[in-house]
Amino acid sequence: MSTNRRRTEGASRRYTPRPLPTTLWLPAPDQPDPVPAPGTVLPHWAIERIRTEFTHRLGQAPAPLLKLSVPDAEPGMDARTPVITYTDGTPSRLSMLLAELHPNALPAPTDSLPGAIGEMPGAMDEGWAGFFHRAHRLLPADGLLLLATRQRRDDDAGLTDPLGSLIACARTAGFRYLQHVIVAHAHPAADHLTPCPPTDADPGVLHSDLIVLAAIHA
Repeated sequence: MSTNRRRTEGASRRYTPRPLPTTLWLPAPDQPDPVPAPGTVLPHWAIERIRTEFTHRLGQAPAPLLKLSVPDAEPGMDARTPVITYTDGTPSRLSMLLAELHPNALPAPTDSLPGAIGEMPGAMDEGWAGFFHRAHRLLPADGLLLLATRQRRDDDAGLTDPLGSLIACARTAGFRYLQHVIVAHAHPAADHLTPCPPTDADPGVLHSDLIVLAAIHA
């Protein structure tokens, strides 16, 4: 076998795309409050599961979880974003952000997200491009950004899914897409699920999406 052929085959093996994992989360059957509160995206049980599955790393103290509730992407968005810190009291460097993106804050299907089509905006830019660059600067290498959002209904266009545009924008800012978690708004009972949609969700929305991204620092 020639050297060039070996290199070609080796490159093909290294860069063959693999499907990313998708996980379904359901509340416990006895969960008293299985749906998110009005104005939020994730129910309390899902946030606690995030703390269980993502803040604990082998040989390290549990990482604090900083939750941002992003109401919009207009100029000055950072000043209007409420922040809650979940921690067990152990001092630790910030390595995890959870951003709840309410559907009303998401771009319309016809909007073009800066940075999602080859542009390279900076952290001072407004909108989603600037948000992702600022989040990237806050996190260390391999720090996690978790995006929580859900679909919305725009006029007569049906339900629209913002994930593709948001992930593309995050990748431009220096994040790697790791996992998609589906947080079901349903209550398990015996051998079936009873839908429990959020009170402020659009008709037909029965789950929220949690996207896990890792910060890359060259």
